[in-house]
Amino acid sequence: MGGLLSLLDDVAAIARLAAAQVDDIAAKAAKVGVKVAGGVIDDAAKAGAKTAGVVIDDAAVTPAYVQGLPAAREVPIVAKIARASLFNKLVILLPLAMILNAFAPWLLIPLLMLGGAYLCFEGAEKIWHSVTSTKHHEKNEQHGNVEHLERERVAGAIKTDFILSAEIMTIALSEIDSGSVWGTGFVLAIVALGITALVYGSVIILVKADDLGLKLSQIGRLNVTRALGRGIVKQMPNVLTTISIIGTAAMLWVGGSIIIHELKVLGLTSFAYAIDSAAGTSARWFGFAPELAGWLTKAALDGLFGLVVGLLLIPIVQFMIIPLLARLDRVRKLVIPSATSP
Repeated sequence: MGGLLSLLDDVAAIARLAAAQVDDIAAKAAKVGVKVAGGVIDDAAKAGAKTAGVVIDDAAVTPAYVQGLPAAREVPIVAKIARASLFNKLVILLPLAMILNAFAPWLLIPLLMLGGAYLCFEGAEKIWHSVTSTKHHEKNEQHGNVEHLERERVAGAIKTDFILSAEIMTIALSEIDSGSVWGTGFVLAIVALGITALVYGSVIILVKADDLGLKLSQIGRLNVTRALGRGIVKQMPNVLTTISIIGTAAMLWVGGSIIIHELKVLGLTSFAYAIDSAAGTSARWFGFAPELAGWLTKAALDGLFGLVVGLLLIPIVQFMIIPLLARLDRVRKLVIPSATSP
């Protein structure tokens, strides 16, 4: 009997030891899980912040694609573009980014600089167009039927979104610190989902805000409610213009900062050194808010650099790249029918 009790006592001791080990393993797993989750959130936050300029421009550009179309089609059109954007990011661009990261990481710097140059060109081209364009605007939106116009608008929006999405995913990839392939893919997926929801959710709010204002002005029971509705309708054009200006400035800032940073990585440090020195001087002058003053100075100089780069690219694009693409398109139209003919 004593032997049986001793055996049971030993079994109980082993069970307590096993339970302690399980608790220890669970605690360590929880710590690891928290650390991994924290790393994913940190990577996603860094990537999202870095792509802010592209995101703002994406949100500023998209409302233009529903102008001149029936109000009832605004949300379905934005939904079409959002679905295509998500498909582009998750099905096409994310696998390409993973392949790039695994087999050709050296391509990341050239791609980032190419994307930065594109942002600089787009921002500078918008400014150049606003300065040089006349007051005459062609109202060609009414030509043709609404369905054809909608198809054209959606196709154009998807093409623009694909370029911006490629830049977003490339920037995000450059900011991810995860050493795991699956971790990198997971963070990229989070960035893709989050940014798409943010951009197109904001776009829906923007394009329907005037309808909401009109409704409030008509059915509001209080004078203040009706006045608020009228104010929303009146101010929405100014809001869209302000967002467009902010988006253009953000494109120049992000594009310029990308090029300067990658030039520094390649050993060309003069631009980065000059801008950092100016930011440090500004921070010393404004002692009451040194960090803000330094950041504003750096952002402004990055944007100015981006504007200069973009203005230099405008004639290159207009007189070299666009004619070259037009010739290639003519060759394609000539070759493809002959290749497919019996």
